[in-house]
Amino acid sequence: MKSKSAARLTQSIALHLFLTPLAIVWLFPLWMMAVFSTMPDNGIFSPNIELLPSTRFLDNIANLQRDTDFIQAMMISISVALTYTLLSVALTSMAGWALARYQFFGKGAVLAIILGTITLPYAVVVIPQFIMVARDFKLANTWIALIVPPLFNSLGVLFMRQSFSMMPHELFDAARVEGVKEWRIFLFVALPLARPTLAALSIILFLASWNNYLWPLLINSKPGAMTAPVALGTLIGLTKVSWGGIMAGAVMLTAPMLVVFVLLQRHFIAGIAAGAIK
Repeated sequence: MKSKSAARLTQSIALHLFLTPLAIVWLFPLWMMAVFSTMPDNGIFSPNIELLPSTRFLDNIANLQRDTDFIQAMMISISVALTYTLLSVALTSMAGWALARYQFFGKGAVLAIILGTITLPYAVVVIPQFIMVARDFKLANTWIALIVPPLFNSLGVLFMRQSFSMMPHELFDAARVEGVKEWRIFLFVALPLARPTLAALSIILFLASWNNYLWPLLINSKPGAMTAPVALGTLIGLTKVSWGGIMAGAVMLTAPMLVVFVLLQRHFIAGIAAGAIK
């Protein structure tokens, strides 16, 4: 027993010695982003490398707010991301439940189409999607245009289908014998069991919406209706780039996501593992 414990301790120490430099390499750009957010533009491009924060963070935030109304853009991004996440999780959960638990004509074709959409690059569909939403439906510069087109997430459907497929059939058959309706089985039996997967999927979808740049740039370019990444992109001009404001905005965009991931990493890892094991 002692030899096994010593071997495990040695493996753990070796693993940490190997992963610690990799973690430092990954975290170093984030640290430099935070340092640059506290410096003036001329300090960022100074030949001397500064590794410690300066005192210009509040000034950069003030300039960022003056140029882009970044606080409003952050509120729009938060509202859109939360709404998108809730609706997309509900839609993908229902689709995954139907594909996992029901037999119907064309089920194989539906699965093939969903798998096929994953292989398509987004650049292939973004132009037809923009023409349909902006010209045909006339929904440009609206929240509907931001939320609805990317609502159906193929990866989320397959993720939830895998999670529901792993659950024992006997549990749902017992509920049906007791006379429980299908929608109650889905809401009060299946979804609670899929809680880790739902948490992981929610994090993935929220991050996808929060970091989305191309579609909001195309469909919501009106001042006052921009999301935070699009508003941040407006600081890059033809003759001037406000690097201090960009770094400060990047910190404001990154910090909440790091906090959410650190707080929910246990659920995220459990959900990924639950969706990956058959």
